[in-house]
Amino acid sequence: MSVWFRGAIAGLIGGLASGLALLHAGALPQTGWLPLADWEYSGLVLHVAGGAVLGLGFALLMSRQREGAGETFFWGVTYGSLWWFIGPLTLIPLTLLGFIAWDVHSAQEAFPSFVGYLVYGAVAGLVLAALRGDFRWFPAAFGYGFLVRGMLAGLTGVWLVGREHVGLTIGILGGLGLSVLYPRPLPGTGPGLIRGMVYGFFVWAIAALTVTPLMDGRGLAWSAEGAQAAFTALPAYLLFGAAAGVIYQWLDALGRLLFSDTPASEEDEGPGTEGLRALGRGALAGLAGGALFTGVMVGLGSLEAAAGLIGSRSLVTGAVVQFVIAELIGASYGLLFRRQSYDIGSALGWGLSYGFFWWVLGPLTLVPVLQGAPPQWTVAAAGQLFPSLIGLLAYGAGLGIVYHLLEARHSPWWIPRTRIEAARVSRHIDQLLTSAPALWALVITIALTLPIVLSGQPR
Repeated sequence: MSVWFRGAIAGLIGGLASGLALLHAGALPQTGWLPLADWEYSGLVLHVAGGAVLGLGFALLMSRQREGAGETFFWGVTYGSLWWFIGPLTLIPLTLLGFIAWDVHSAQEAFPSFVGYLVYGAVAGLVLAALRGDFRWFPAAFGYGFLVRGMLAGLTGVWLVGREHVGLTIGILGGLGLSVLYPRPLPGTGPGLIRGMVYGFFVWAIAALTVTPLMDGRGLAWSAEGAQAAFTALPAYLLFGAAAGVIYQWLDALGRLLFSDTPASEEDEGPGTEGLRALGRGALAGLAGGALFTGVMVGLGSLEAAAGLIGSRSLVTGAVVQFVIAELIGASYGLLFRRQSYDIGSALGWGLSYGFFWWVLGPLTLVPVLQGAPPQWTVAAAGQLFPSLIGLLAYGAGLGIVYHLLEARHSPWWIPRTRIEAARVSRHIDQLLTSAPALWALVITIALTLPIVLSGQPR
């Protein structure tokens, strides 16, 4: 089966699934320039045909990427979300109305199509993975142990965020879905955390905006108003996915440690020495990122809030608290993302992603809990804390880049420099063939859509 044919089939099925959902939500516009313009389903026909065409581009994009259901799935979701910006916000209004709809009001009106494009990309990705044979291992090659690990990871994620936020059934199904996508997860706890967080965002779109309102008889909650109403669950799902991703990664690593005889890399210095080096580099990089974060907070006049964590109102105290927190987060970054950035681009991608994760875990969750209040998972609180997202993204960018520069300087004396460089180039190429670039793009997409959700009610 040719690449083009697989892409057309995947795009066709993805377009049909998302088109029917948009039609049900009343968000599939009629077209006035088709021969069948008066027909009720003319918009659906155009949407499905467009999906098939986009599927050709998706198949071409994936032709050189690493095979794997999870990799194809995340690339599909990214591909769909990017086409929301290209299509409903750019090309379609420019062609039909003569302007580019890059304002909040237009984006809010087009928000149903954002979820539709996510569904399109996910379905197209899964179908393409099936057509490429990415599921051929299931379940013979790995037995059923990965399903048990996925279920345990999902249950642990639910326990950490609370059953009142993420239901037990959703947790089990979410964990099983993650294990089916990745029966053998890719190396790296940090990438596993980011992968799980992005997966949690998709689960939120399916569970909180789709399945739950349908079961309640309210119809699809794919509007900006529906997303605002369901925003309370979004941080919980992001943290659930991150926790499930990390636990699943650790369970798989534990299994391989106990039952695998894979030799250690020549560059390995032992877990103790290497861990201490990573902690030190991370803490130092955290200081550099903290300088950016503190600069943003000074500009926003938010240092007093940081000082309030220890009962003070002094700006100097607030700056000290900011730097201490920055060092702690940086140290954790060093442990989680060791050997995961091979150039400035990948360092920036992981750093920005980790900064976004800490916006959810920090200002929205831990900070209010440490002050004796419940997590601030509301639209109003998140809107007020949105400036801190900008600060943490700046922090993450500085953290990732400085950590990469420090790590790249390391050269074990017992290995020739040329051999080290060759190994790093090989790992860099392997990473680019995974869904890592898609994860970075998805995190930025989520951050860009937050102002849309957090803004006032659509008019």
